[in-house]
Order: sequence, then structure tokens, then C-alpha cells
Amino acid sequence: MKLLATKKLSISLKEKLIQNEFSLIEHPFIQIKSLPVKIKTTQKNLIFTSQNAIEIAFSNPKISPLLGGKKCFCVGEKSKSILEENGQEVIKYAQNSSELALFLTKNYKNEAFSFFCGKRRRPEIETFFSLNNSSSGVIEIYDTLLTPKTFDKSFGGILFFSPSAVSSFFMANSWNLKTHGFCIGKTTATTLENFTKNFSIAKEPNETELLLSINNYYKLDYDQK
Repeated sequence: MKLLATKKLSISLKEKLIQNEFSLIEHPFIQIKSLPVKIKTTQKNLIFTSQNAIEIAFSNPKISPLLGGKKCFCVGEKSKSILEENGQEVIKYAQNSSELALFLTKNYKNEAFSFFCGKRRRPEIETFFSLNNSSSGVIEIYDTLLTPKTFDKSFGGILFFSPSAVSSFFMANSWNLKTHGFCIGKTTATTLENFTKNFSIAKEPNETELLLSINNYYKLDYDQK
């Protein structure tokens, strides 16, 4: 079965797909561009809703020294791991921004936060700020550029890892009725649902669960059609 991945996959996931007899084409439908940032201090609580924000923040020599010893709140298990690898204390990681905003509303509504993010982002964290604490701040440290590409060939499955990648794909392609989408999480799936109902969502937003979603579809659903 031929799959299209809308970003470069990890070596581990790529090898597992090939071992399971999938053929694979990769094209990064988005690119991340760091933005210049001028900050002198951060709040004692930090929020990250993407791995890109974490990697850019900790690789920036002007930002990184301001992050040590702070309490972190993030979206995604992988984000949690990256933060801990950088010596940070992760108080809470959630599956998506909505879940994290709900947790903060219940437990930290009187606290101040620095939210490191991209220019394209979900609104839930800023809604929490506006309703609970005006002293919290949004720090945009990257932009997401769409890099669409037209594919004339059809694919049995397409792997999506972000809402932006979904938007980029449909700028240059239409959806084949025989194609099945595989989404890393619910937020990505919400965007894909605007174009097709034919997709699966990983039970948790990580590569292991995404691979299980792919294998389960082709071993169970696809064989019965």
C-alpha cells in the first residue's frame, strides 16, 4: 500500500512502515521559520503547545537562559520528553490545547504564564489568559510557512501531523475517495474533517499510536471492503 507522509518521518517510524510492506513518499508540506524575539524576562510558568516552540526556544541563546528553573505546561508526550531533556520541570502535559486550558482554568487561574508559540495556533490558551489573568504574555517565536506540492498519483493513505499541513495539502490537491487519512491528533483531524470523513485518529498523539492506527485500518477495515 502506498502512503504519503506530509512531513519527514523519524527513521524509526519509516523503518517500521517499510517492514510492514508499505511504500512511502515524504514531502514536508510546511516549513518552520524562526522569528526574531526581544525579551528580557519570563513568568515563572511557561506554556508550550508545540515541539517547534520548545526546540526553537532552547536553541536560542537569548531565550534559553531565561527558561531555567521555571514550571512548564505543554501539549504532547514528546514535548514533555524534550522539556525534561532540557532539565525542565513539567507540571502537566495534555493531549491538546483545549485539555491544557481546562486544566489551567481549574488549577492555575490566578497564575501568570509566558506562552511560547508560533503565529499559527489554536486560541484556547489565549482565551484562558483573557478570562483569568491579563499579566500572562504571548511570545511568538516562529512562523509556519505552507509548502504545497501537487501529486498526480493517488495514495492509499496520507499521514497528517498538523492542521497547517492539512491546509497546505489541499491548496494543491483534491481528495481521492479511495484514500484514507491518518491524523496524529484530534486538532489535526478537526481540520481534515472539513475535506473528508474518511480518516482515523491516533488514540494518543505519538508515533506509536499513529502506527497502530495505520496497521489496524489495513488489517481490519481495509480487508473487509
